[in-house]
Amino acid sequence: MKKVLSGFIFCLFSMNSGIAQNSTGQGNLEVVASFDKSQPIGVSVSSTNRVFVSFPHREPYLFGLTEIVKGKMKPYPNHKWQLTMGNEQEHYVNVQDIYVDTADQLWVLDSKPAPKSSIFGGSSAETEQEGKFKLIQFDLSNNKLVRIYNFEDLNKGSAALNDVRVDTEKGLAYLSDPGQAAIVVLNLETGKTRTVLGNSKFTLSDRNIVLSYEGRAMRDKDGNPFSSNVNGIALTKDNRWFYFKPINGVNLYRIETKYLADESLRDIDLVEKVENVAEVGVTHGLVADKEGNIYLTNSLDYSIRRVTPDGKIELIVQDPRLLWPDSLGVGADGYLYFSCAQMHLLPQWNGGEDKVKYPFEVYRVKVL
Repeated sequence: MKKVLSGFIFCLFSMNSGIAQNSTGQGNLEVVASFDKSQPIGVSVSSTNRVFVSFPHREPYLFGLTEIVKGKMKPYPNHKWQLTMGNEQEHYVNVQDIYVDTADQLWVLDSKPAPKSSIFGGSSAETEQEGKFKLIQFDLSNNKLVRIYNFEDLNKGSAALNDVRVDTEKGLAYLSDPGQAAIVVLNLETGKTRTVLGNSKFTLSDRNIVLSYEGRAMRDKDGNPFSSNVNGIALTKDNRWFYFKPINGVNLYRIETKYLADESLRDIDLVEKVENVAEVGVTHGLVADKEGNIYLTNSLDYSIRRVTPDGKIELIVQDPRLLWPDSLGVGADGYLYFSCAQMHLLPQWNGGEDKVKYPFEVYRVKVL
């Protein structure tokens, strides 16, 4: 029997999870920037509190990646990278996620999966059989391009790279891949990848969970419910713990990065190293702060919560404007910055009707 999870059901689930629920009330929700009809996805913040926001290639398409300066979009690193024609190694194709690491390197995941592998589907007119993927490194000290990784050894027909986190200690990037229901580990020195924990109980979505909003299940034109395997990921600032979970799943998992870095370990060994952190319900984006808290966004009840190092779940903010809160970044100013992608209100999930509440916005709330 399929379970239709709504905000009401999630709240009941949380109260019965056996984990303390606290409302921190640490600040008011503030608008950082508005984007009219441009849909913000990725958000990340540098050590000097520079705020970056990325946009997928959906019309109206203005920029793939921007820095927010005094509430306005500034194309990053320049206008050339925002072009839609020419050498794809010199412009963005479809920016899916961004991440500023502990060395203030900005990593841009440019990911356009094959339509059959994308969790958001694709146009029937698209004939492309393989996805296009690259990871771009910029040095924020001078805004210069450092390197581009092209995932030559990745299965581009099945992959759907979604989020990225970078381990500056081990020289590795960890990426969620809902297309392959796996974690991809990229060696930043060699450019080679390994795909781990594929199709495990930790990375596969629960197909019995159907997201529902205002009494209506989130389904496409063919009646298929939205479903995502492993999606949101987080890396603690000490590079020790890697957190992950599917959207359509209720458990948050983690594994020590030393195991992900050990190439001698097979999946049968790695599954024994995965820890079940807590039951957190349906969530989207994840991020860690300097104190080891893990923040999770939830579209079902318009909220953001965090799991503390001692296992408590705390409510950070709950507001009707949090329409599919998605990617997050924690600033040096103690604010949590995040996008609201309104994914469930797009036409493809509403019989062709656009239910998005414009303008799209990025918000912040004080957390530290």
